[in-house]
Amino acid sequence: MKNTYLMSAAILGAAVQADIAVAQENEEIELAQIDEVTVYATRNPIAAFDYPGQVTVIGEDVIDDINPSTIADIFTAVPGASIGGGPRRTGQTPDIRGLSGEGVLVLFDGARQSFLSGHDGRFFIDPDLLRAVEVVRGPTSALYGSGALGGVVAMRTINASDLLDDGETAGFKVGSGYQSVNDEFRVNGTGVWRSNDNRFDVVGNLTFRLSENIELGSGVTLPADDEVVSSLLKASFRPNDDWEISTSWIRFGGDSIDPNNPQGNNIGGPGNDNVFRNIDTNTFQGAINYNPANSDLINANLTTYLTKNQVEEAEVNTTRVVSREVETFGVSLDNRSRFDLGPAALTLTYGGEFYRDDQVGRDNTTTDGKRGGVPDASAKFYGAFIQGELAVQSPLGAPGVLTFLPGVRWDKFQTDASSGPSTSDEAVSPKVGVSYKPVKEIILFGNWSEAYRAPSFNEIYADNVHFQIPDFSSPSFALVTNFFIPNPDLVPEESQTWEVGAGIDLDDLLLNGDRLTIKVSYFKSDVTNLIDLEVNIPAGCFGAPFPPCGTGEAFGNFSRNVNVTNAELDGVEIEAEYDSRVAYIRGNFSTIDGIDADSGDYVGILSPDTYYVDGGIKFAGGDMRLGGRVSLASAFTKVNTPTDSRDSYAVGDIYAVWEPSRGGLKGVRVDLGVDNITDTDYQIVAAGVSEPGRNFKVAVSWRQGF
Repeated sequence: MKNTYLMSAAILGAAVQADIAVAQENEEIELAQIDEVTVYATRNPIAAFDYPGQVTVIGEDVIDDINPSTIADIFTAVPGASIGGGPRRTGQTPDIRGLSGEGVLVLFDGARQSFLSGHDGRFFIDPDLLRAVEVVRGPTSALYGSGALGGVVAMRTINASDLLDDGETAGFKVGSGYQSVNDEFRVNGTGVWRSNDNRFDVVGNLTFRLSENIELGSGVTLPADDEVVSSLLKASFRPNDDWEISTSWIRFGGDSIDPNNPQGNNIGGPGNDNVFRNIDTNTFQGAINYNPANSDLINANLTTYLTKNQVEEAEVNTTRVVSREVETFGVSLDNRSRFDLGPAALTLTYGGEFYRDDQVGRDNTTTDGKRGGVPDASAKFYGAFIQGELAVQSPLGAPGVLTFLPGVRWDKFQTDASSGPSTSDEAVSPKVGVSYKPVKEIILFGNWSEAYRAPSFNEIYADNVHFQIPDFSSPSFALVTNFFIPNPDLVPEESQTWEVGAGIDLDDLLLNGDRLTIKVSYFKSDVTNLIDLEVNIPAGCFGAPFPPCGTGEAFGNFSRNVNVTNAELDGVEIEAEYDSRVAYIRGNFSTIDGIDADSGDYVGILSPDTYYVDGGIKFAGGDMRLGGRVSLASAFTKVNTPTDSRDSYAVGDIYAVWEPSRGGLKGVRVDLGVDNITDTDYQIVAAGVSEPGRNFKVAVSWRQGF
């Protein structure tokens, strides 16, 4: 750990010295400062700094510098959020502020991703397709309804304008990369075209990845075998300045050989057989924006989408084949109306949404062909929302701007399945945020919100076989079966959260054009009726002279989802960034605690205190960057069982980027790096789950426009 601290200090010290020395030689170089804009935190694009809460927008430049293999690589740059599930891409899931699973909403260009499984991942998209990742931390049901107790992870895919400069009408980008930790090879190509009048454009991408076993920091080789083909096709048409019509298709195809439960450091074996896993997902979207230049009352978006996710698993050593298919159809309409009220400005954002999830589960070894725990079911959601953004200049004679951001959403939802009765409910989700900027460089903010998460059809209607165990009370050790049983009495998970914070945003601090931004907040959430899986096994199955062992509910051998936990979660998040023409540094800190309000036990997806720093120096007018990243975590002791505790860790990465902005090599980019340079054995997800070891990375790309 000492060496890693010294490396971090050296990088930061060199950056400061470079600022002083190089700035005098490069006064003619201008640093373009572009505010990161959040689209999803308010449905009304604003600067992320001005949002009265915490949202991180990871832009394409940062994504490229990370040179990610999976979405998990990007999340180290986000405080209060992480990717659970372990090193394999097939099992990675998001965690935000202690909540995961159905408590985190995932969007691809605004399209809901409703595929949820006990062990499979959720990010069926390649990082090469992304222009930005937004992570809105904290409840957002007031805008998005069910599924956003912890927050929203929104992926924005590349546009034609991201690859074409002014005056260019066609172009391409090709690239390739390699990383050693899993022998992953990547090749990708993107083509783009737009008309001379900028009325029509189209962009297409194809990316291929091939990877093998993962070398862990523990020295163990984790079996894995992945082949991924992902693609994007997007077109936009602007018949005039008032209208834009767009359509897109995102596809992800993955073939792998790994355990039925690929999470953690699991190895295939009895009870968790290796499977040939085939992932086939498609997201189709169409959108219309109408924003007439002569009207402040209309800026409307109509979006429709269809997402089809299918995961099929064929056991390597048997003839068993199981599958899960989830299809989501959705449509949303929203509008923004702006009013000038003299010393105040009001923006109303309002609209409605409908979406439907349908699931089919199959198992070729059951008598009816249905898969245990994956019911054939559907869920329908209807919602309407309104949000106001009132900015008041010089409130009550005080300097600056006071902004109110109240909102509320009403939802009605219904679930149906052939295996049980229909269930329905409704919810109202209010939220109010307030911020005060006495000067443009300082913000004070607070927010309060209520949110909910409707029980999923998997939780309500879970049925059929869960697992089999031997009856140790029987001389023959005959197998008995634990069955899922439905629970139509489940009620929604609910939360109340309040948050307070402050931030500073300073320009021209040390050099002309530099910028420092810091934002800090404290939050507290009371989450009630958390849903958990209750597993009951008769004590007699283990040979004790208690209830007799047997199959099914009659013997108490069953599993069902129940509302069991009332949680209290609270934490602190800090995010900071400094950028100049010669150096940059960004970092974050987060801590979270969670207890069961009834028992006092720890609860939620908790983590140790974590620190992250990414800093570097720019050379040759910004064409070359040398940088390093350091991730630190304290010892993790927020556990109910001592064996679940984890040691502290310090992990360092180094990287170099060469990207000429002029001359004959303009458009070429070379990335070199080493992740986990000290080959540290560390654990993020759970005790005993080691992360990847030392990883050498190289990538080369070439972009050309005409």
